[in-house]
Amino acid sequence: MPGQLRNFAALDSIIQSVGHISGLEKTYLHRGDFLFVRTRNSTYRIYALGNNTYEVAGGWFDKKGLSPMKTTIAGCTWGGSAIMTGFAAACGLCLEFGNRLVTTPVSRIHLVRREQQN
Repeated sequence: MPGQLRNFAALDSIIQSVGHISGLEKTYLHRGDFLFVRTRNSTYRIYALGNNTYEVAGGWFDKKGLSPMKTTIAGCTWGGSAIMTGFAAACGLCLEFGNRLVTTPVSRIHLVRREQQN
């Protein structure tokens, strides 16, 4: 019983924090945009291909020799199974890719629009 109470308390904390999240929604990304995401351990370069499909390089993808990899973004999590599917990246949350990779918490997000690229 005490474990269940802890889970409810954690869920309540997550629900209360949702309104205070600083992040970038997937709908804000357009084909050709680059998103650079710094996590606690890595940096990821995400290129928007359209239709929630991205070409991702850096971090785990580089370490496994898979860069660049075409994948989706499932959303952002608090490190567990609760996921905010509308976000491409959010500071303080973990980014989850379509291949089930979950990053360490995001510390910085930088967007470069297609129009800004030379």
